[in-house]
Amino acid sequence: MPHVASWKKEEVKNLKDLINNHEVIGMANLADIPAPQLQKMRQNLKGNATIKMSRKTLMALALEESDKNKSNINGLKEHMNGQPAMVFTSMNPFKLYKILEDSKTPAPARAGSIAPSDIVVPKGDTAFKPGPILGELQQIGIPAKIDKGKIVITKDKTIVEEGEPIPAKVASILARLEIFPMEVGIDLLAAYENQTVYTSDLLTIDEEKTFSDIQKAFSQALNLSVNGLIYTKESMPILIQNAEAKSMNLAINASILTSKTSDTLLSKAYSQMLALASEISGVDESAVDDELLQKLKSSAKKVEVVEEKEEEKIEDKEDEEEDKEEDAAAGLGALFG
Repeated sequence: MPHVASWKKEEVKNLKDLINNHEVIGMANLADIPAPQLQKMRQNLKGNATIKMSRKTLMALALEESDKNKSNINGLKEHMNGQPAMVFTSMNPFKLYKILEDSKTPAPARAGSIAPSDIVVPKGDTAFKPGPILGELQQIGIPAKIDKGKIVITKDKTIVEEGEPIPAKVASILARLEIFPMEVGIDLLAAYENQTVYTSDLLTIDEEKTFSDIQKAFSQALNLSVNGLIYTKESMPILIQNAEAKSMNLAINASILTSKTSDTLLSKAYSQMLALASEISGVDESAVDDELLQKLKSSAKKVEVVEEKEEEKIEDKEDEEEDKEEDAAAGLGALFG
């Protein structure tokens, strides 16, 4: 670096050392951040990330010279917008982006600032008493009136649309209404890791949707492995349960006697025996011995008891409905005399 001030050479060297000693390097925009808030953000990141501000030319030179050791890091030069600063960390880019986004705080609008989203003034009471402020509100398109000694905004009103500059009068009114549409914080424009530059749109992740997508993908993969008989740690318990259920069903239908099917098969045989005996006794009762007849009668009594209980439930329900109707009629009679 001939004919260059020594402090510039030292600055480039320091930047290169930071680049080479960190896995993740971010390019951020610190424009419009008040010094006290920036200092607080630095303190919050202490131990997790280092923020380094420098001249654009020196940062660009450090990136160019570091490209030999970290392939493609020179791509961060394209994202030096606003008041650029470099962020050095061992956190992955997605975690870094989330931390920086979560650290942002609401801020009042400034004249000429670009609205990050539609700015809406909600309807409702204000703290203002009748006075010139009413005309100022109406002048910028906010519907307002005097009600019970206070100025009231009568309906929601979008006064600046997303992407539009905020007029000075609007910014002043928003501040007086204590509406803070802006956010103050470090904007991570891009981050480098493992030869890849991630832009902010890629770093923005909807955590709930991502978690839901992972759950859905897991469920579909498990379903595929079970139906395709693919043996994995997750599918094995289900496959074994399915195999056991199918083998049990086969053994019962084929009357294969085992320690697990014996109770079911004996119960099935006993039921079939009673059914056959019932049909025979219906034709010729003498063809069935006394012990079997007793079992048939006992079985019939059990059925009758169950049927009686069901009938009683139905009758009780009908009685309850009749009582309700009588109560309602009595209530109407009392009402109309």
